[in-house]
Amino acid sequence: MTTEQTRQSTDTARIALVGDRSPHVKSHARVPALLDALATRHGLVLDAYWIPTGDAGAEAASGALARFDAVWLLPGSPYASEAGALAAIRVAREERIPFLGTCGGFQHALLEYARSVCGLTGVAHAENDPGAEDLLIAPLACSLVGHQGLVRAAPGSLAESALGAERSVEHYHCSYGPEPRYLPVLTAHGLRLSGHDEDGQARMAELPGHPFFLATLFQPELSGDGTRPHPVVTALAEAAVAHAAAG
Repeated sequence: MTTEQTRQSTDTARIALVGDRSPHVKSHARVPALLDALATRHGLVLDAYWIPTGDAGAEAASGALARFDAVWLLPGSPYASEAGALAAIRVAREERIPFLGTCGGFQHALLEYARSVCGLTGVAHAENDPGAEDLLIAPLACSLVGHQGLVRAAPGSLAESALGAERSVEHYHCSYGPEPRYLPVLTAHGLRLSGHDEDGQARMAELPGHPFFLATLFQPELSGDGTRPHPVVTALAEAAVAHAAAG
């Protein structure tokens, strides 16, 4: 019996795919095949629901979002509703629901944490509010659109566990990243910046003590040809199935 077969589970987990679905966003187009591959290769069955960011705030307020077993905030920013994206992150963080944010999801995970936990209520995302004075998420000096780069995960971190290695080459498609001067505030309030590029720039973040809260500036869903899930996507699926099994 293979390792993949031994990880099969009969538990079906409900996952909220939060994002403004578009056929023009490659990450979105990859998701159905990734979900199929998770089921066939790993026995990780996910019942997926797409939730536009414009609806996510209402789903969060009604408590419906808290009944999911995982939340994945997908790329595709600027989101139709920044508030909806932030509400989805907050529910996952506070209700201890497995969460993955990729690309724009990483950026907004930091934004939500800065505003809700660190008290930095005035910080903004340059893509959403380019005229803001206090930018937590600012234009990168060098765009990462179409870029591949090395990521180093901190030893013993969720990032390392999810990647399955301390070093990994990952795919990017973004032009925005965290403003370094604010990062010490986030880490002082408990967020762990657990993955960095070769220049020491933050590329992964996690929340210690949470069952699974991980955000990546890179896009694991773009790895390979889409038929073999990236280890980070598989790790989220495992966390979702575990959440469903725990009831």
